[in-house]
Amino acid sequence: MAIKRGVAAINTVQNPNKYNTSLLSLQGQVGKLLTTGRVKSIILDDTHPLFEDFGQWNALGTIEYISSTSTTLNSKTLYAKPLDPNNKFYPLINEIVYIFELPNSNLGENYEGVSSYYINTVGLWNSQHHNAYPENPNAPQPVQNKDYLETELGSVRRATDQSTEIYLGRTFVERGDIHPLLPFEGDKILEGRWGNTLRFGSTVKNTNNSWSSVGTNGDPITILRNGQGARSDEGWVPVTEEINNDDTSIYLTSTQKIPIGVSSINDYFSYTTDKPTIPNQYTGKQLILNSGRLVFNTTEDHLLLSSKKSINLNAVESINFDTTGATILQSGEVYLGSKSATEPVLLGNATVELLFQLLENLATLTANLAAQVGVPPGAPLEPTRTAATLVNNNINNLLLNLESLKSNSVKTV
Repeated sequence: MAIKRGVAAINTVQNPNKYNTSLLSLQGQVGKLLTTGRVKSIILDDTHPLFEDFGQWNALGTIEYISSTSTTLNSKTLYAKPLDPNNKFYPLINEIVYIFELPNSNLGENYEGVSSYYINTVGLWNSQHHNAYPENPNAPQPVQNKDYLETELGSVRRATDQSTEIYLGRTFVERGDIHPLLPFEGDKILEGRWGNTLRFGSTVKNTNNSWSSVGTNGDPITILRNGQGARSDEGWVPVTEEINNDDTSIYLTSTQKIPIGVSSINDYFSYTTDKPTIPNQYTGKQLILNSGRLVFNTTEDHLLLSSKKSINLNAVESINFDTTGATILQSGEVYLGSKSATEPVLLGNATVELLFQLLENLATLTANLAAQVGVPPGAPLEPTRTAATLVNNNINNLLLNLESLKSNSVKTV
């Protein structure tokens, strides 16, 4: 049914009787199609007892459920499949889901063939962690009495002891310290159950988030976070992302200044001009990766780093290059040890060739000096002969070892 806007909407309000019949009819149809059910189990792998019966791997996500209003274990068990095969938001045991009756795969043979499908979990507690409810809400366990507090705003679950007695599944262990994200106007937020979140947000001036100190309202920012760090507030209190506290983060910014505390800056002392802006002061568009460790790996082709200005490698301890192949540096100028280095590196082959020629000339000279004779005629000229002989022997050793001066692995031009 089309949504009426503008003049048509005004006419609807002014002439309500005209639309009452169709509206009530629609409400009745929706009421027949839409029900709710409490999840008893869900097929997530081939160990589920119903794995074979419901089509093996095609059964993933299928739930057993009973009426959400039932309080007995003998209620009729029903089954439902996920409505959307592309977006998988599987419920936990004892969570309540919306159930629809819609056509099934026998549609070609039987136009009336229908099956049950489920969509979103009902947000009983408006919690991203879980929204399960005691199986018998009229007689919850003592611990649950403490966890499910009544407030003047309605029922709000606050697990004061970090856990409850509700069965949520074989491996799901409730944690009471998983905070929801605090939303800001215009945000689109996806939240996992364990502090993994994706925020499509923007700069929102005069708020308590860490990215809106500069820029203009509406400047886009996208934040992907996996694992929130320790927070001092209770688990139900919303928080914002903290790049220096969260486990792993990816920030895609436009104009924002992100207060990241990088491990090493060293004042960028290798630069003579145009030093990079300190990371926590930069306000342009950028991509920030922040985690305990970063691994960049390719399995088929190159890893390419390209920059309009410079590529800076900055580390507290060392910068290492390890490869079983060649390390090639092609540059207009290479400075080793200091940006102010002035002493040129000698060319290996050319230097050895010059030394070889010099030593050969010296060898000729010392050989002639050693052969000189004095008085009486034919007697060796001392001490020149002895010194020349020793030098000549040393020169021969140097000539034999000249090639060892050249590096076998480092080449220059």
